[in-house]
Amino acid sequence: MSGTSAALKPPVDAVKPTRHPDAPAPGELLGAHYGECFGCGGEQAHGLHLEARAGEGVRITAEFTVQPAHQGAPGLAHGGVLATALDEALGSLNWLLRTIAVTGRLETDFVRPVPVGTVLHLEAEVTAVAGRKIYSTAIGRIGGPDGPVAVRADALFIEVKVDHFIDNGRPEEIRAAMNDPDQVRRARAFEVNP
Repeated sequence: MSGTSAALKPPVDAVKPTRHPDAPAPGELLGAHYGECFGCGGEQAHGLHLEARAGEGVRITAEFTVQPAHQGAPGLAHGGVLATALDEALGSLNWLLRTIAVTGRLETDFVRPVPVGTVLHLEAEVTAVAGRKIYSTAIGRIGGPDGPVAVRADALFIEVKVDHFIDNGRPEEIRAAMNDPDQVRRARAFEVNP
């Protein structure tokens, strides 16, 4: 990405990311981490319903279809929706590290308009890790994995503890997630914050 700020350049002591041994296998659908998530949740009527799959190394692929509810200008995706899709894809990388992390900084480049009805294909990868800081990059293409580039982003995620969500989230949602009898859903609600 051209013009990336200094805050998104890994320090010289950053290390190459390592895929966690318990990470989902390449090709495996990651699924929503939380049903109400605007990016990946199935319970959001106007959400992106972005679906991400584990890739090789510390990479994922994802896609979503731009719906009429996602438009800004007539017939075109809103830039904020595209930034959300990039953020969701980048956050999904944390599944492969098996760490809880939140977006610290996200810089986007909007290269070309994305029409309503378009399937946006996203690829993301972790490029470096330095302590609690996770550096990553993503690209979004129109019409297929080899289509023209529409958007791209660089991001910095910060590793946090589950207390981050408990201390800052709305108590009703936190209680509902923590009291969910489905152990898997309960754990996944706080696993990552893409």
